[in-house]
Amino acid sequence: MAAQPPVCDFGWKAHSFTLPATDGKTYSLADLKGEHGTLVMFICNHCPYVQAVIDRIVRDVHDLKALGVKSVAICSNDAATYPEDSFDNMCAFASQHALPFPYLHDESQDVVRTYGAVCTPDFFGFNDRLELQYRGRLDEGRGEPARPGAKRELFEAMKHIAETGRGPRHQVPSVGCSIKWKSAGAA
Repeated sequence: MAAQPPVCDFGWKAHSFTLPATDGKTYSLADLKGEHGTLVMFICNHCPYVQAVIDRIVRDVHDLKALGVKSVAICSNDAATYPEDSFDNMCAFASQHALPFPYLHDESQDVVRTYGAVCTPDFFGFNDRLELQYRGRLDEGRGEPARPGAKRELFEAMKHIAETGRGPRHQVPSVGCSIKWKSAGAA
């Protein structure tokens, strides 16, 4: 089921978290904060929207690192209902795509609730003070290949945030598969 996040809530402060990663380490938000910005992405393994754009996400994260922007991805889906999103499969996905950022497991779904993420992929771009400045899409390709010469909306927004501390006023929301929530009794 496709879902679409709300418009950016400029200035909303990032909430701290500590989660295990596919590289065997545990990371907190403080560990991941970039000098000029931080990108928190909610993704998963099975979503066709994520699968269609993961190579472009990897490209943009590589390019953002040079601008002092650190990135992290979080998978919060219920692995009991969606075994493709299990921690073991997250490890395989991270290796298969050579993810250049920590890929964290939010098994309790506490972090996804705190952030209010609604789909995969859902992007949260923060400035150096961890204030939300971008909640838009990766690019106009969404679940398809981007047309040649398409604007790299996420990259351009995060570059602007790294340079000025502010995100663009016009943002087009991301679209993706809805977060796969645990049933009330499974928490």
